[in-house]
Amino acid sequence: MKIILILAAMIMTFGLSAQKNFHDYTVDDIHGNAYALSELKGKKVMVVNTASKCGLTPQYEKLEALYKEYGSEKFVIIGFPANNFMGQEPGTNEQILEFCTLTYDVSFPMMSKISVKGDDQHPLYNWLTSKN
Repeated sequence: MKIILILAAMIMTFGLSAQKNFHDYTVDDIHGNAYALSELKGKKVMVVNTASKCGLTPQYEKLEALYKEYGSEKFVIIGFPANNFMGQEPGTNEQILEFCTLTYDVSFPMMSKISVKGDDQHPLYNWLTSKN
């Protein structure tokens, strides 16, 4: 599993702007429900791209420990499963949730499986990885 730490600093909104910011996005959680990132205003946010079938998968345990130590009033980890790296996340949202819950007791928010690169890159990851 490759976990790519995309964002590990406080994400702040600097007034009203025509340009989107992190809090303007709504994503689907792993259950398929809308998750407005605006709910995270004022918190430090760590966005991670996850996969369940690779050598780094045990990092779920460390991420959960970090979340339990510092979350969730002022800090949150958001996991985004993706199958973009050597097919290491082939499962459905249900399979991913079951694996994360039963194997690592993950309690930080997990989002629906997305694409983090390529032609079908999710708009949030497009924003996170843009140079604007």
